[in-house]
Amino acid sequence: MRDLENRKPSPDPQGHWLQASCLFPRVRRKVGTVTHGCEVKAVGLRMNRAVRSCLVGPERTTVQRTMGVGEMSMKSRVVSLVAVVAIALTTSPTVVAAPRAPSSEPPTAVSLLESLPVKGRAPMTGYSRDQFGSAWTDVNRNGCDTRTDMLVRDLVERVMSGRCKVLSGVLYPDPYTGRKLVYVRGRSVVDIDHVVALGNAWATGAQRLSATDRTAFANDQLNLLAVEASANRQKGDGDAATWLPANKGFRCAYVARQVAVKAKYHLWVTRAEKAAIARVLTGCPRQKVPMDGSLPAPPAPSGGAGAGSDATSSKKVVTYANCTAARAAGVTPIRKASTPKLYAANARLDRDKDGVACE
Repeated sequence: MRDLENRKPSPDPQGHWLQASCLFPRVRRKVGTVTHGCEVKAVGLRMNRAVRSCLVGPERTTVQRTMGVGEMSMKSRVVSLVAVVAIALTTSPTVVAAPRAPSSEPPTAVSLLESLPVKGRAPMTGYSRDQFGSAWTDVNRNGCDTRTDMLVRDLVERVMSGRCKVLSGVLYPDPYTGRKLVYVRGRSVVDIDHVVALGNAWATGAQRLSATDRTAFANDQLNLLAVEASANRQKGDGDAATWLPANKGFRCAYVARQVAVKAKYHLWVTRAEKAAIARVLTGCPRQKVPMDGSLPAPPAPSGGAGAGSDATSSKKVVTYANCTAARAAGVTPIRKASTPKLYAANARLDRDKDGVACE
């Protein structure tokens, strides 16, 4: 490209001197056939209105002039020049990187653990269950308390009385032990556990939360699981450094849920707690954190009957007093075709003799 910066002036037909001076001699911008922008300076005492354009190509430089009537002020020429430059810049092809779409994939527990602050336990001064609001508040306003919501979510083969009273059901597998548990209202072996215990939360930052946020924490389905009552009471307010589920197949999901809860409520972990969680996650480095209160994938039971089994898989076949007891045990309906031994022991409960008892 020819450099016109120091091009000598040349006279126009009326005797006025013209000088072409490139605006950006080292930058090529292509707008139609225009590959370079230039400014034309008039040298002389009298000059009619002029519009100049400089087209610089590989072989030639052309200076075009259009003459008009009247005098053009310096300000007008500057405004025109700025407009030409603006058009060239705005019409130049520009490549803009497309923004990256936000990922809907939840982070791994390992990566989220690294984002949690590490501090010592705060004093338990002022702690009580009341600091987390009334027990099992109906925070989602569906007419049922949070405990009932969790029983409905976690139990199968439920027997209900109305919308908000669970009379019986089956928890299988119990995430903490891997066993099959029968829930019966009033004498249950099933508790609703806070995965991050309320006491542990208080000592790792929850005391700084508002009363509203603490109530939300205590009723957040992300932090709640139906589990065996005795295992829940063994855990107490312990963290991962002091207690882990006996069911080793559930430990990755368990600590991942603790990490998710602590991140959500801006709580911290102690050094020992972080180390314990990290040790568990070495066996499952791709474990994702749960993003809501949905149930984790069924854990691998450490013992007990296999998935889908019923009383016939055990050595002793149970004879039930009535269908209510059979439903509470989670074995109904009892089908002659699929569970012949169980059906034979409870054939008297098949009142219409159709081969299905307690349907």
